[in-house]
Amino acid sequence: MESIMERDVRTGPADGGLPVVISPRHEGEALMQAWPWLQARIDAALPRAGGVLLRGFEVGSVEAFRHFAAAFGHPLLSYEFASTPRSAVSSGIYTSTEYPAHQHIPLHNEQAYTREWPMKIWFHCVQAAPSGGETPIADSRAIYRRIPAGIRDRFARGLVYVRNFGEFDVPWQQVFNTDDPARVESYCRRAGIELEWLPDDGLRTRQRCQGVERHPVTGELVWFNQAHLFHVSALDADVRESLEELLGPDHMPRNVYYSDGSAIDDGVFDEIRAALEAETVVFPWQEGDVLMLDNMLAAHARRPYRGPRKVVVAMAQPHGTLMFTDAAAA
Repeated sequence: MESIMERDVRTGPADGGLPVVISPRHEGEALMQAWPWLQARIDAALPRAGGVLLRGFEVGSVEAFRHFAAAFGHPLLSYEFASTPRSAVSSGIYTSTEYPAHQHIPLHNEQAYTREWPMKIWFHCVQAAPSGGETPIADSRAIYRRIPAGIRDRFARGLVYVRNFGEFDVPWQQVFNTDDPARVESYCRRAGIELEWLPDDGLRTRQRCQGVERHPVTGELVWFNQAHLFHVSALDADVRESLEELLGPDHMPRNVYYSDGSAIDDGVFDEIRAALEAETVVFPWQEGDVLMLDNMLAAHARRPYRGPRKVVVAMAQPHGTLMFTDAAAA
């Protein structure tokens, strides 16, 4: 029933057990029909491995996937304070990040650039791309161990994320799911986000967040941030140069700093990205696959692809000082 993925399916660290694969007991077994025995298997495997791939089950529809994710006992969450564009498919179900197909999305833990995040995240492959489009994953505990100790210690003191919403980033109206400045201000007060309204309907936010975290159940330390995505070194060199000349280094669309506000050298992120790459696990999607991750124990990414691809996402079990569901209703 339960096995590590075969060599021709999975690539990654030789000693890795991520993800655990669970297959149906018989051909044609529906995912929700399997729920009574699946729940115990998943509950046992997830804290150990960080991710479970359910392969070969009949899912039926996106709505059936939604019911499966909700069956774990936590309301599905809205996507608040977004960093990337997504579209709602149905209540609690979103498209995967809507970046162009040729772009690579690096490994990250969902909403690790905030002080509140979902503990559980599910991906359902409705349509696998003919070429590429994998969702690589990695063990956040192994990444933490691989990061040089000096970098770990500095990041453990915290990070400061700065975002300038406007022409060069996701509009704040899309990020906060509202065009009402009062609702934005209310959200930011509750989330501990400093904000400043800028000319021409612009907005700047600043938030101090974690660089590493301790898992509330396993007690293990995990690498938990999105600094490598927010730092200006994530931009193509020519784009970075043009934006710095146009906007100045303090007004880039997004950037990240040490907790004392000092700049982080590009070389630090060379080492971080090398650690992420070394722990990356890749497997090809099959239509009908459902991947469930503990969002603190496992990071995820997206590889470029060609042709049609549809992967939908659900999130649940908020962890932090601000409850996502309350924020959506503010």
